[in-house]
This record gives sequence, structure tokens and C-alpha cells, in this order.
Amino acid sequence: MGAGGPDDDNMWPPWLRPLLETSFFVQCKYHSDSHKTECNMYCLDCMNGSLCSLCLGYHRDHRSIQIRRSSYHDVIRVSEIQKVLDITGVQTYVINSARVVFLNERPQPRPGKGVTNTCAVCERSLLDSFTFCSLGCKMAGTSNNWSKKRNWNTKKKLASASNSDSEESYSSSSHGKTVQSFTPSTPPPTVTNFRTAKRRKGIPHRAPLGGLTLEY
Repeated sequence: MGAGGPDDDNMWPPWLRPLLETSFFVQCKYHSDSHKTECNMYCLDCMNGSLCSLCLGYHRDHRSIQIRRSSYHDVIRVSEIQKVLDITGVQTYVINSARVVFLNERPQPRPGKGVTNTCAVCERSLLDSFTFCSLGCKMAGTSNNWSKKRNWNTKKKLASASNSDSEESYSSSSHGKTVQSFTPSTPPPTVTNFRTAKRRKGIPHRAPLGGLTLEY
């Protein structure tokens, strides 16, 4: 998950970046001998990593959210996250009858056929009414550093295109003189003997039978 520097973090709650960088669904290091100690909870007040259900006993008066998983990617229910964070512009999905948003970007080799809208950060295919595919992409896409980087990349592309056009112009003209390009014409057919080419097989002539003399 890419985002801006410390100045950009002031735009967001202090727990968002740690949340996006936390690994979930790992074994709890404090309750490894107990059952159901998979860490899928996060305390917004403590911001000290993922928690298991047993850890929540020490965070009873704190704000905590539950992280879920879809296709090996972390998601959170819209009903939970929208209470503490503005998710406008982030595409939502319905998974197991619950509307969720993804925490971080999901790499996509290429947009699907006919796709007209993609994530402003990772270019993942989106519905037309959304701008980002995940919370991480929204945080990255609204940071000042990301905007500067995007503009720099755009300038580089424009400069590259300009250089390409200059090279093409130079190849088509030399010091103001037009350089004509010639392509080899189709080679003429092989010259053959005119008589051989025009010669036709004539009608065969048979000797008359009347001139044949038989002797006994």
C-alpha cells in the first residue's frame, strides 16, 4: 500500500495507516495455546496490531473493528467502517450477503474487455461511479506525494512522445530537404526465348495409308 508522507497522514485518522499495514489471520502470540486465537480484530484506539477474540477482553471500552477475508484479501464491512471513516469513492462489494470494502489494492494484470473505468491508483476495473478499489488506494490517491509522482510520470510520457515525434520528423526530412523513400519494385518476369514462350504443339500429321506398299 503506497501513500504519502507524514504530512498526508494528517488528512486521515491516525489508525488508518497502521491498520492497512497490519497482517491479519495469523496466530495470536499471546494466546497460542487456546482455541480460536486467529487475529482478525483491530483496536482503533491502541493501534498495536491485530488481536484475537481473547485479546478483546483488554479493550472492552475501546473502538474495535473486525476484519474478514475474501479470496485471500482483507475486507471490512461497510456498516462498521463508515462509522469512523469516509469511504466515498471506494467501490463496495457484496460478499456473503454483506457489503464490504477491501483494505488494500489487488493487483490486476489488465482491465477486462470493455472496461471504461479503472482505479485511479492501481488501474483495477471499477464500476463507473467509483474512483478507488480499496481504502489503501484512496489514501494513496489523495496524498500530495502521489499526485506529484503521477504528474511527473505524465510529464515523462509526454516528453517521450515528443522525442519520438522529433525522431520521426528527422527521419522523414534532412536539413529541410525531403527524403523520399523508395521500395523495391516487383522484379520483372524472367526473360525467356520468344519462340519457346510462343511455341505451341501443332496438330500431328499421319502418313497416308495409300502410299504404303506391302511385299510378300
